[in-house]
Amino acid sequence: MAALHTLWMGLVLLGVLGVLQTRAQAQVSLQPNFQQDKFLGRWFTSGLASNSSWFREKKNALSMCISVVAPSAEGGLNLTTTFLRKDQCETRTLLLRPAETPGCYSYTSPHWGSTHDVWVVATDYEEYALLYTAGTKSPGQDFHMATLYSRTQTPRAEVKEKFSTFAKTRGFTEDAIVFLPETDRCMEEHT
Repeated sequence: MAALHTLWMGLVLLGVLGVLQTRAQAQVSLQPNFQQDKFLGRWFTSGLASNSSWFREKKNALSMCISVVAPSAEGGLNLTTTFLRKDQCETRTLLLRPAETPGCYSYTSPHWGSTHDVWVVATDYEEYALLYTAGTKSPGQDFHMATLYSRTQTPRAEVKEKFSTFAKTRGFTEDAIVFLPETDRCMEEHT
């Protein structure tokens, strides 16, 4: 009986350690001393990486879009993005609710109704920002995305390389990383 109890406790301990290890691996580093006020303003979505089947199917048809980050009345951020869809400009706004840690937010997906977490992993506020998003689209179907924001439509090669390296450290393969082509369509700011 004592051997059975010891075996059971060992299995429980391994299970707990496995959960702790999984959570630790899932953690994302944040921009140190994140300053939300410096993050505000216009950004171009210059690069994306995602595990989404939709992304894999449509990635070659995507083009650069413009996003405006503004403070929300609730203390978070309004992320308003304008993009080309079916040859028309479309604008959508997401409310990014602040988490306890500066640079970490969450939003409710308008498409899936699930909650996604967003981390500002790195930014210099003046040239680029690297973001990581994770959530669940449906039971058993996790969603992950890395985003490169740039203040101009032509990010430097070093910034693109930084994004590629970051995306690969999050498990994305080379074919899942896309740098969006410039466009002059739908580049007006809508705030």
